[in-house]
Formats: sequence, C-alpha cells, structure tokens
Amino acid sequence: MKRRDFIKAAIAAGVTLTFPGNTGMIFSSLEAAEKVDIAVARGVSPAGITKAAIDGLGGIKRFISKGDIVVVKPNIGWDRMPEYAATTNPEVVSTVVRLCYEAGAKQVKVFDRTVVDPRRCYKQSGIADAASAVGGIVSFVDDRKFREVKLPGVALKSWPFYTEAMEADKVINIPIAKTHGLSTLTLGMKNWMGIMGGSRGRIHQKMDGSLVDVAMFIKPTLIILDAVRILTANGPQGGSLSDVKQLNTVIAGTDQVAVDAYGATLFGLKGADLGYVIAGHKAGLGTMDLSKLKIKRIAA
Repeated sequence: MKRRDFIKAAIAAGVTLTFPGNTGMIFSSLEAAEKVDIAVARGVSPAGITKAAIDGLGGIKRFISKGDIVVVKPNIGWDRMPEYAATTNPEVVSTVVRLCYEAGAKQVKVFDRTVVDPRRCYKQSGIADAASAVGGIVSFVDDRKFREVKLPGVALKSWPFYTEAMEADKVINIPIAKTHGLSTLTLGMKNWMGIMGGSRGRIHQKMDGSLVDVAMFIKPTLIILDAVRILTANGPQGGSLSDVKQLNTVIAGTDQVAVDAYGATLFGLKGADLGYVIAGHKAGLGTMDLSKLKIKRIAA
C-alpha cells in the first residue's frame, strides 16, 4: 500500500496516526549504502551545490522513485525577494523539483501556507516562477484541504494538517536558515508550520514540544537546508540587506534533529542552544550530537 493510501485509510477510520520506524518515506536502501548523515556543499551556484549535497547522500534516485507524487515544501511565508533571505532560495527549490522529475516523479507539488498575502509571497520570493518553469505544480494552500489528525504528542494531541502533504508518496522539506524571535532560529522542523492549519499562534506557548510533535508525524524523505544566504537578525521576516550573510551553502540529510543542529552552527550556536533540537533528541527523533555523525563536505 502506498503511503498516501495508508494515510487516507487511517484518517477515514479515525485512528491515531503514528509513524514508528520506516514509513516508506525513509528507505531501507539508504541503510545499505555508505552511511553519510549530513552532506554540506559549498560553491557559487545554488543549483550546483543543491545537486552536490543530494549527490553526497547518494543521489536523488535513492529518495525518489518512478511514479512518485512528491511534495516540495519551501518557506514562502513572506513578501520578500530572495536577496533578503526570508524565503527559500528559488534556484534551490527549482533544482530539487527538476531532479525529482529526472528521477521519474509523476508530479512535484510546491506550496506553503504563507503568513501574509500568498499571491505576493509566491511572486516576490521567485519560487512560483522558478518551480513552474521546471514543471512544478505550484498552488496556493486551500483551506478546505486541511484535515484534523490525532497525534500521540506531548504538546499536541490533534491538529489540522494539509492533506496534500499527508497523502504524498514523498515529502522534501526545503527551509531557509534564519533567525526567529521566539524559537531563536527557524530551520527544518519549524518549516512544517507551513502545512499546519488552524491558528498556528496557539503553539507558541509550547513551541519546542509542538514542533517535535509535528516533526514526528510528518517525517520527511529528505531535508535540504538552504544557506545560500542566511538571515542573521530580525527574522523571520527580515527586511534589511545588512542582516543577510552570504554563505553559498546547502545542507542535506534525513535526520531532522541533526540537520537543525548543524544549521545552528551557521549562526555560531550549537544544537543544544535550540529547545526544539534538544526536545527532538530526547524524543528519539534524531541526534543532535554532530560528533557522532558522518558529515561529508563538498566543494562544488
């Protein structure tokens, strides 16, 4: 049974959805090959370093199979041009979409529940045009497509999630690395707020635990952290080029905690400085101890 069919059946039956072990989104073939936990690629071309980071983990075909329906989830939350590092680099997004199709994906969907006017966010970020140009199916989030899901969480017991993300065969998370007033940084796990319905402000009182509960549910096939540019202050919206730092870096991995822990180092922090990374580590979602991981560094 495909992942999307399983989720449809489970929701129809009203059961609690949990995803222990291998759900089909993280593949056994990954375990058989050389173990690389995180691939870090640096270079002047966003497209080149995105592909290099994925290749560092074994290539896109280790993650995407012929006929897959893939959701690519960037950060499109703000009405900002790419230079302001408030949204995911459009060239990183388009490269992932293109690679998924090259691997045989049937459809690659791109969307995000934005914070402000989605029409302006999609256009100003450059993501809509870039993803559409390579065949991505770009759409605004439709409020009718959220469905309440029971969660075995610590902070969240249920929440409405976007059905197109739940029912996809594969989900690729493509956040941008930037600061955030409440969570210190917004990286991979926090990017899942873009598939959450309802009043997302409600999770702010229990931010760390809530982010982990959501990440435990929606376990991605792959995380690609965009650090071509990072927003070092006044995040998550930004607005001043003086707050932007050019790193020309893309980080790829399958462990959400590890990728976020590595992302913290881009800002001179450690994973232990982020409450949701600590919570994810303690919950068994992943590891924040980078010294125990194989990190492959690539010059592209």
